[in-house]
Amino acid sequence: MSETHTNPMPALWPQAPSGATDRLAELCGEDGLTGFMPPAMPDAAWVLNAMYEYEPEHQQGPAGVSHHEYRQARLADGSIRPSTARDVDLEAVSVATGGGLGRARHPGPGRRRLRWAELARRTGDPVVPDGLMPSYRCFPSVKKKGSWPLTVIPPTEGSLDRETWVQLTSLLAEFSAEGPDTRCLAYYSPLVLGATDFDNLRVHTGRLGDAEILYDHSEADFSPSNLWAEDRSWVLCTDYDLWATKVAGPPALIDALLNDSWTEAVRLPWAH
Repeated sequence: MSETHTNPMPALWPQAPSGATDRLAELCGEDGLTGFMPPAMPDAAWVLNAMYEYEPEHQQGPAGVSHHEYRQARLADGSIRPSTARDVDLEAVSVATGGGLGRARHPGPGRRRLRWAELARRTGDPVVPDGLMPSYRCFPSVKKKGSWPLTVIPPTEGSLDRETWVQLTSLLAEFSAEGPDTRCLAYYSPLVLGATDFDNLRVHTGRLGDAEILYDHSEADFSPSNLWAEDRSWVLCTDYDLWATKVAGPPALIDALLNDSWTEAVRLPWAH
């Protein structure tokens, strides 16, 4: 007899009326297309998506080669086929940056987490340049014509990595009045759902202690665009176009994020 797998999402995180985002939209002053970005409440920090680096003995390809150069070499020797879409040669119009879009996790043996602060010390680039958000525009000196070194797996866009999501939601529970039983709402941008209906926004409601399953929502390859406590004591936003998640809430929560040994977080005064 084949095993039947049930999806716990509908039971633990049932869908809420789309109007559940109304107060969040009012707070943030935007439509939430890429996520509702909150102001400081009264404090805020940015949790940075993880990046990884090959350990020397597991390095792929020759040193000093970018992801794009490596891909072009493999196309030239016929080991991979070119990508096309609607008869457009994507190889001719795009750069293989080495990064991705959506969910991510530790890539396995032979790779180590490369913290943003470590890469900044190594290169002299700031962790996040003044006036910018954490995004593909960071670490310009590392890249070659927009492509990262083959030794580095840069952060993915639009989603926290799994390990950071689990750690972040655990920290949120520590600083929420009801702990794991804190009632929350989770919003998925139409962009992460591949949806075209922008009038009926997808919102779910559930317990903070059950937030891990939100990461594996079968209809989205991303962590939620927003997660917030029902009482709005804290709000987080993972913008579709960024490499980090803004967490807005009380100073004690923000201090805990900044001092957590696993989570890498920074204050950005220009994006407070």
